[in-house]
Amino acid sequence: MPAAIDPLEVEFTAIRAQGPGGQNVNKVSNAIHARFDVAASSLPAYVKERLLAMRDTRLTQDGVIVLKAQQSRSLEKNKEDALRRLQELVDKAAEIATVRRATRPTRASQRRRLDAKTRSGSIKALRGKVTD
Repeated sequence: MPAAIDPLEVEFTAIRAQGPGGQNVNKVSNAIHARFDVAASSLPAYVKERLLAMRDTRLTQDGVIVLKAQQSRSLEKNKEDALRRLQELVDKAAEIATVRRATRPTRASQRRRLDAKTRSGSIKALRGKVTD
């Protein structure tokens, strides 16, 4: 994993979670806002470029990725979940797609395609009106 995130570069803020939970949800701040500044991070330059070029709603105009984690009732588990999701985002940006090389169709595949076209054309030609 060449582009690992340093947890010290992520700013965590505890917030109150949404949804059902009774009194607990109103009293305890269990959800996490994780803010990761891409430009100020120690990631390689090409990963930063790709992260900033991503069209993602979690990326602000300032180049900060904001993730909200509130799956668990535990603050620590939500923190781990946010870090995991952030790492997945960075890994996705870090992987380099293989370049597709154009190949020519074989002569046999060309012949099969033309034979199929001729066959379907002859079937369609038989669909005309019947004349006596």
